[in-house]
Amino acid sequence: MASRDILVAHARASIARGSKSFAAASRLFAPEMRDNVWLLYAWCRACDDLVDGQDHGGTLTDVTDVEARLTRVELLTDATLAGEETGELSFDCLGLVARECHLPRRYIDDLTEGFALDAEGWRPESKDDMLAYCYHVAGAVGCLMAIIMGVEPDDDAVLDRACDLGLAFQLSNIARDVMEDAAGGRCYLPRQWLAEMDLEEGTLLEPSARPRLATLTGRLATLAVRYEASARLGTSALSFRAAWAVLAAAGIYGGIGRRVAAAGQQALDHRVVTSKSEKLGYLLQAAGQGMVRRRLYPPAPRDTDLWRRPRLALPSVRC
Repeated sequence: MASRDILVAHARASIARGSKSFAAASRLFAPEMRDNVWLLYAWCRACDDLVDGQDHGGTLTDVTDVEARLTRVELLTDATLAGEETGELSFDCLGLVARECHLPRRYIDDLTEGFALDAEGWRPESKDDMLAYCYHVAGAVGCLMAIIMGVEPDDDAVLDRACDLGLAFQLSNIARDVMEDAAGGRCYLPRQWLAEMDLEEGTLLEPSARPRLATLTGRLATLAVRYEASARLGTSALSFRAAWAVLAAAGIYGGIGRRVAAAGQQALDHRVVTSKSEKLGYLLQAAGQGMVRRRLYPPAPRDTDLWRRPRLALPSVRC
C-alpha cells in the first residue's frame, strides 16, 4: 500500500496540473486539512478524466468505450472504500481520506452518478434538471469538502451552503465552457431555455446563435451569483483558515462567472480565466472577509427559492 506521503505528493501534483485556481485557494488551509482536500481532488479529477478521455481536464476526446470506463471507476471506487489497494494512486487517495475523515458514502455515490450522467450523454430538460446535474458533479463534492473541513455529516444547514458553492462553481463552468462543450457534442443548457431562445443543440456553434446564446450564459452567471452568495453564509461555521480558502475560491470562480456575464458574446470567443494578479487579489480580499465572516456572513435562513439537494442518510466510510 502506498504511504500517505506518496499519496499526498501525487494529489498535490494532480491539483497543480488540473486546477490552478483551486490549487491557489487550497494552500490557505491548515496543512493536514489541505492535504485531505488534495486527496479528494485527485480522485475526482481521475474519475472525470477517465470517463471523458481527458488528461487533467482540457479538450474532450472521442471515447468509444465509455461504459467500460464508467465500470472501471465504480469498481476501483468500491475497492478502495473497502480498504483494498487498487494500484491506481488517485483512487487510493480517496480510500485514505474517506477513512480518515469518515466521509459519508452517499456523497461519493452521488458523485459517481454524475459521471454516469455524462457517460450516458444525458441532457437537462429544465432548470431543476440542470441544477440536479450540478449537484451530482459539484454540489456533492462541496458536501465532502465541508466534512473534511470539520462540518458534522448531519449538519444539513451548513452542508446546504457547501452544496450551494459547488452549484455556483458548476454553473460558472457551464457558462464559461458552453462553446467547448458544444464542439465536443455536449450541452448542459436546459432544453426549455434553448426552446425559449429558438435554439437547438446542434446550432450553438453557428454565428447567428451567438447573441441568444450569450443571453443564456449571462443567465447562468446570474444564477451562479445567487448560489455563491448563499454559500458565503455558511463560512461562519468554519475555522478561519478554512473560511479563508472557501471565500478565496468563491471569489476566483465567482469572478469567472461575472466576467462571462460582463463580456457577453465576447466570452464565447475564448475560455475566460483569472490572471495570477487577480487570484492574488481574491486571496487578499478573502483574508479580510474571513476575519469578519461572522459579522459579514451571519447565519440566516436559506432562500427557499433556491434548489435544494436531496436528503438520504447512508453510512460513512470507516476503518
